[in-house]
Amino acid sequence: MDDEPLSQWAERRDARIGQLRAVPLVTGDGPRASHLNPDAPRAIQRWNGHLWEAYGFAANLAEARRILFPHAKAASTPEASPRLGPGTGRHWKPPAP
Repeated sequence: MDDEPLSQWAERRDARIGQLRAVPLVTGDGPRASHLNPDAPRAIQRWNGHLWEAYGFAANLAEARRILFPHAKAASTPEASPRLGPGTGRHWKPPAP
């Protein structure tokens, strides 16, 4: 097994300093994945190089994403996406007689 030099490990660790993450505040052993509880409040945490420390609070997933990704573009409007019409593709089912 090849060991990584300590200097490379330190550079990798220091590159993450200041990184933010959102942790859902749910009770018990409930699901912690963001897509399962989009309306649950979030604790925003910041990596200081050694541990995650409290940084802020968000009321729901949408607000947490605005904090975590401030430069992200707004979602495209549904009208801009292509629409699929009735087709004769592989999974097309003929109408019932």
